[in-house]
Amino acid sequence: MSSTKDTSLQIQSILDKNRLDDLKRFLCKRQCLNTTNSYLIYLFHFVQSAGILTTSFAAGNNNTTLIWFGVALNFFASLISIYEKTNNAILKKLMNEIKLIKEGSYLDESEVIETDNTNTNTRNEPNNTKNDGITLPLLKNNSPVYKTFTNNDNQINI
Repeated sequence: MSSTKDTSLQIQSILDKNRLDDLKRFLCKRQCLNTTNSYLIYLFHFVQSAGILTTSFAAGNNNTTLIWFGVALNFFASLISIYEKTNNAILKKLMNEIKLIKEGSYLDESEVIETDNTNTNTRNEPNNTKNDGITLPLLKNNSPVYKTFTNNDNQINI
């Protein structure tokens, strides 16, 4: 009986240590991501401003090559912005994990970024028959779909 109790205490100790290690790791990641995002925000504004100024200057001087360089700078600024927004999503997820650890309901099997798990194939098939899309590929559930477009004077059903 005491070996079962010792085993359960050891398991609980391992789980508690794991939660503590995860908490430390999450806090470290959040600090790193916050610092990175601060630099990314400044870099984004700098590159975007440089791209706008370059494009404007080149358009005024009819310099096609410089226009494309400005467009490339704006594209690069957009990539920086996307990276910063991705970091923000990870920061929110890490904060939720930290809150779960604090509440005591933390599970170590969650994903870093949540994915959309909605099932796109949720059509109601009549009589449990499979609609393979070959017999009527443009119709859902073997029934016609009508879209109504309204013009100020009349309606047209397509």
